[in-house]
Amino acid sequence: MSWGTELWDQFENLDKHTQWGIDFLERYVKFVKERLDIEQNYAKQLRNLVKKYCPKRSKDEEPRFTSCLSFYSILNELNDYAGQREVVAEDMAHKVYGELMRYSQDLKAERKHHLQEGRKAQQYLDHCWKQMDNSKRKFERECKEAEKSQVTYDRLDNDINATKSEVEKAKAQFYLRTHMADESKNEYAAQLQNFNAEQWKHFNNAIPHIFKNLQDMDERRTVKLGETYRSFAEAERRVIPIISKCLEGMVSAAKAVDERRDSSIVVESFKSGFDPPGDFPFEDFSQNLSRTGSDGTISNTPKGDRDGAPAPRSDPKHPMGRTKNKLWLFGKKPKAPSLEDFSHLPPEQRRKRLQQRIDELSKELQKEMDQRDALNKMKDVYEKNPQMGDPSSLQPKISETICNMEKLRSEIHKNETWLSEVEGKQSSRGDRRHSADNHHHTPQGRESPEGSYTDDTSQEHQTPHHRSSPPQPGHPNPDPHEFDDEFDDDDPLPVIGHCKALYSFDGQNEGTLVMAEDEVLYIIEQDKGDGWTRARKQSGEEGYVPTSYVEITLEKNSKGAVTYI
Repeated sequence: MSWGTELWDQFENLDKHTQWGIDFLERYVKFVKERLDIEQNYAKQLRNLVKKYCPKRSKDEEPRFTSCLSFYSILNELNDYAGQREVVAEDMAHKVYGELMRYSQDLKAERKHHLQEGRKAQQYLDHCWKQMDNSKRKFERECKEAEKSQVTYDRLDNDINATKSEVEKAKAQFYLRTHMADESKNEYAAQLQNFNAEQWKHFNNAIPHIFKNLQDMDERRTVKLGETYRSFAEAERRVIPIISKCLEGMVSAAKAVDERRDSSIVVESFKSGFDPPGDFPFEDFSQNLSRTGSDGTISNTPKGDRDGAPAPRSDPKHPMGRTKNKLWLFGKKPKAPSLEDFSHLPPEQRRKRLQQRIDELSKELQKEMDQRDALNKMKDVYEKNPQMGDPSSLQPKISETICNMEKLRSEIHKNETWLSEVEGKQSSRGDRRHSADNHHHTPQGRESPEGSYTDDTSQEHQTPHHRSSPPQPGHPNPDPHEFDDEFDDDDPLPVIGHCKALYSFDGQNEGTLVMAEDEVLYIIEQDKGDGWTRARKQSGEEGYVPTSYVEITLEKNSKGAVTYI
């Protein structure tokens, strides 16, 4: 249905309607702007919320409870969700808001142009009508004047008293007015004909054309609104798949919460790994007192002593006070100053540090050897081709490299000697632990580092054995008795995490631990760079396993902590 044919007389109403259409478009533009502002603020608030509740520390320092991990996963998914809200706001800003702002300006300019053309056409038609109306009024006046002159002429012509000159004058005036009326009539007819033609053109050509342009403009505005409505919805629809994945990730994180695993992590985090203290032996200090049957005193000597068995002697090297200090139940282990040979550290930590230093020195030695070989090759090239350089100029650098190699070899030898000493003491300690497992109570009161008791002190000084894994350079062992004085107060290492076996390991070498695939072990000492991790089974058996064979989870809060009951 065309506006030009149906609404030919509704120019003012169409003017109002097109203005309403533009106002409605701008109202929708304002709505989109407020909506994308809401999306942007929502995304910003979500990101700030995630940042507020994200862990401030690194992941290695965070607890590994499944509830915590799931919450952090939900935060990550929420952060991705916030990113999708930003995508929605960006699409609305570019494809809806920005597009409509530009279109609104173009629409205003086009409407103004069409209305100006309509007003010009109307003004021209009004001008034609005024000309026609003026000629009409003039024709009417001339006719009235001609009628008056005719009446005057007829009156004088019939009056016998009128002179001939008066009659002739009235007659001339009558002819003049009649002629002027005829001219006005012709002019009026011409103007009327012209006005009718212009009016026909106005209402059949000009106005329909202008109204058709206005109709096209309004219909395009309506189509544009429909397209932006669709773009508005598509901005949401495009992110639905990713938002769905975010929500699925949150659901998966919720399903991953495992209360039993969290409980086991609590146990692993705070379990000290110590055995409960054993019974203290009775120490009879009345052996040297002479007793008589008549003094009426009842002897408190154990039955074995009364039967004539020799009374046990308390070990002067292990008094009761030292035994208490050895447990460190009520105080912190004293810290020793750092020394070059790491003798201030426990045996296993000392061995790891020494091995790490040996590896570093070996790498430096290899670099020096590579540099020496390169210099020697360059020297040979200079000797064969003197024009390339002077061979003697390389000799100071070669000598310096050789000197550095000797220093590094000396350092490596010194550290290997200390390492051999530590390994010998650790082997001796392992023999004592084996003896302690077979003797749980002894009259000597000698407590092993594992919290059990050895049969006698001689069992603590068995021949030491080298642990073959992790591989270490072999050297003669020092006196194993030195270990008793230095490390006899060591406790079992606390649990610092747990691991899951990715592969089975036979543990054929001494000091290693047999494990089955998927078996869960406790971590009591991290890998110090040699590829081995010290672990403990639930049964209490300890040993080394290849680091690459296990999946390790460390607990920062329980690292180095010892809980006593």
